[in-house]
Amino acid sequence: MAGAALVLSGCVCCSDCSDPVMGSWEGDLPVDTMPATSLIFSRGDAGEAKAFVLWRWGSPEWCSDVKVDGAAFSFRHPYGQLYRGSVEGDVMKAEIAPCDKAGVRTADWKVFTAKRNPEIVPANTADAKFGEPIDLLKDGLAGWETMNAKAKFGWKFEDGVLSNKLGLKPDGSWAGGGANLRTKRADFFDFALSYDVRVPKGSNSGVYLRGRYECQVVDSFGKPVDRHNMAAYYGRVAPSVAVEKAPGEWQHVDVTLWHRHLTVVLNGVKIIDNVPVTGVTGGAIDSNEFVPGPLYLQGDHSDADFKNMILRPAVN
Repeated sequence: MAGAALVLSGCVCCSDCSDPVMGSWEGDLPVDTMPATSLIFSRGDAGEAKAFVLWRWGSPEWCSDVKVDGAAFSFRHPYGQLYRGSVEGDVMKAEIAPCDKAGVRTADWKVFTAKRNPEIVPANTADAKFGEPIDLLKDGLAGWETMNAKAKFGWKFEDGVLSNKLGLKPDGSWAGGGANLRTKRADFFDFALSYDVRVPKGSNSGVYLRGRYECQVVDSFGKPVDRHNMAAYYGRVAPSVAVEKAPGEWQHVDVTLWHRHLTVVLNGVKIIDNVPVTGVTGGAIDSNEFVPGPLYLQGDHSDADFKNMILRPAVN
């Protein structure tokens, strides 16, 4: 759905409902990095149970074999994962295991817990007020740190531009395998962020707000509107209109994150207008949406350049 948060049909219930699994849940899987999983259960017009689920990375996807029986549930995620568990009030106790294409489990179950997300209270990013600007590139790389100590560090800072340079393989594809980069400051919560970004042809990166919500950075010039295009709320909300520039050109992005709502302006055009923030995105540092976090830049796919990166924290 372009420019709007995904609307789930049917009932999405609260913890005291007779259908207690329904609703939005988030937890951390038993892995070392990128642990966040997000689960949204709903019912369709015919009463069938539906599950829209984010597994560690990639996009949230609709799942198959969804079964909900009272407080118990199970389903199969298209990325090759089986989920099962039950809920009690606002706590979910669950298990996850990999499976083959036929849905047959291929390894042991691993336990994790999740919590129910509180309902999103209506708000408007246009009402937000912001404090003094923070120049995130003022000190170059000194204000940033790697998130992948063993990965190739392709980042450099020169003439006001922060660049990731991974290069190409002999076959012309992106080499990948680089380090993600995060601000040393991790006290950002609600804010307005602006930056200029430049990507070469076929490149893919991202800007993670609070370390949990990816504002997509990608060469999507000339492509139809999609939830994975430049400046999308990655995998969840597509731009309302395609206003990307050609690869190699600088593009300007303004992002406002406030009271669990998001507005994005790309190249002077509002492409996401005050949509509810319905969950973390693939690659999030964790699933905790209610604490401050860093800004992080995706560096493990391909090249990208950033400059004029200014953040203004929200004030009461």
